[in-house]
Amino acid sequence: MDDSTFWQQAEQHLIRYGGTFTPRRIERAEGSYVYDNRGRAILDFTSGQMSAVLGHGHPDIVRTVTESVTTLAHLYSGMLSQPVIDLAGCLSDTLPDPLERTLLLTTGAESNEAAVKLAKLYTGKFEIVAFDQSWHGMSSGAASATFSAGRRGYGPLMPGMLTLPTPNAYRSPFRTPDGGYDWEAELDYGFRMLDRQSTGNLAACIVEPILSSGGIIELPLGYLARLKEECHKRGMLLILDEAQTGIGRTGHMYAFQRDGVTPDIITLSKTLGAGLPVAATVTTAEIENVCHERGFLFYTTHVSDPLAAAVAVTVLDVVERDELVERAAHLGTILGKRLGELRDTYEQVGDVRGRGLLQGIELVEDKTSKTPADGLGQQVTAACLERGLHMNIVQLPGMGGIFRIAPPLTIEEDDLHKGVDILEASIRDVVGAG
Repeated sequence: MDDSTFWQQAEQHLIRYGGTFTPRRIERAEGSYVYDNRGRAILDFTSGQMSAVLGHGHPDIVRTVTESVTTLAHLYSGMLSQPVIDLAGCLSDTLPDPLERTLLLTTGAESNEAAVKLAKLYTGKFEIVAFDQSWHGMSSGAASATFSAGRRGYGPLMPGMLTLPTPNAYRSPFRTPDGGYDWEAELDYGFRMLDRQSTGNLAACIVEPILSSGGIIELPLGYLARLKEECHKRGMLLILDEAQTGIGRTGHMYAFQRDGVTPDIITLSKTLGAGLPVAATVTTAEIENVCHERGFLFYTTHVSDPLAAAVAVTVLDVVERDELVERAAHLGTILGKRLGELRDTYEQVGDVRGRGLLQGIELVEDKTSKTPADGLGQQVTAACLERGLHMNIVQLPGMGGIFRIAPPLTIEEDDLHKGVDILEASIRDVVGAG
């Protein structure tokens, strides 16, 4: 099929589900690259949809999928297999006590739905709190806790959804006398507002340790501990959505480990499946026991599928065997230094944030005004693609275009430098042309 026919059929037959499609027809992928139908290599700085932490076509994953599809891929949801038990044990071993009970699912939205239902059933309450730039999924409950996009035009959302202000150090109006970011005052303000809005039914707070779709917003050191304290004062559970920050991405196995704060429930997806649909909700024995006694129901077609479990076990094994957590920390230091140099060189690179191999830059018109540079990000994205680099840009109201940079943990150091070189050349050319 020629390119013209391909795109005509895409327009004729596909439901468009957000934004525009990348104007390349992708045929295959290997390692840190995807290849279009003309054989052109494109360096993948997003790990697919922020998921392929082992790169594309990793031989261990290929072997596991082949064996599992051949022997045991899917079962009646009430049946159990050894891979599911193995995964539950592996996850428990990587997580601090008392996180030890796992529900194996397929998508991030699904794992967040399960976490919210557990929290509601356990507490007997229904109000859920999220950041006002959050993204937790597109199914009804997860979408109701997503405030960065997609809220208009669909009618009523789940009742009892409340927000805290996103702790954006670059743009927050909460400042100390010396101009620094006063996140403590902002968090106090947020909880005062919550207490006024709540009907007395606060069940849980769900947050990402680094908001990804929210613009690579990293929680300040100390924030997570204070958040958990305030949640528990109100009888709320703390749910951490580590879809993008888990499994080594940030230079820790889980991003919350930097802060030494253990959540009541953690949800994993994306990185756990290394590009395949795998997700998990993990909680404590106490919470699981109470919810089971109260009739917890989350019976889905693909719950506890052996294929998903086998893939996740392989991912965890490879991450440990190849020391990819340490590798992400090392490469993240290199990436952060290179991005910092871009910030110091270009007036339009306003901020650099994130850690490990989940980092981002925010583009602005100039550093003084911090005016969002509408249009600049799209131009840079197109220029990067033309040079062989796939980038993802998030554009939110009141913020500049934020590039999310999340290459595979297996990326070669030379390719990491190559990607940043392409990004810099693209910024230089677009800014110069403007």
